[in-house]
Amino acid sequence: MNSITPFHLAIPVVDLKKCRAFYRDVLGCKEGRSDKHWVDFDFFGHQLVIHQKDGFSNHEKPISNPVDGHDVPIPHFGVVLEWSVWQELSKKLKQINTDFIIEPYIRFKGLPGEQATMFFLDPENNALEFKAFKDINQLFAK
Repeated sequence: MNSITPFHLAIPVVDLKKCRAFYRDVLGCKEGRSDKHWVDFDFFGHQLVIHQKDGFSNHEKPISNPVDGHDVPIPHFGVVLEWSVWQELSKKLKQINTDFIIEPYIRFKGLPGEQATMFFLDPENNALEFKAFKDINQLFAK
């Protein structure tokens, strides 16, 4: 697989302090630049910025789409991790009693694109997906 350039994603949050702790302490993202109302994170090699936005609400009932027998939340974002990194993160999140939307499991077993995946929410109800492929060449398999 070719090397890719990092994506940039900026999301609104109300509680900057709580979200900063979540991305830094729970997910282990290193902080970059910051100001009173925003924080940059190294989100597994990509740039994620949380922007404090008073009055923002992300508490509507999420919509979903059926995938492999699960209701996948839409919208969501995340990253494809190395298999061992995904396993360690999955283990850590289970140990701290993360409330998963979709518990860590293997999706599309025995089919093209077989992958490990898990879904959960950040403190502002942004849906996150972390996945891994034992064979990264299966990322875009048909």
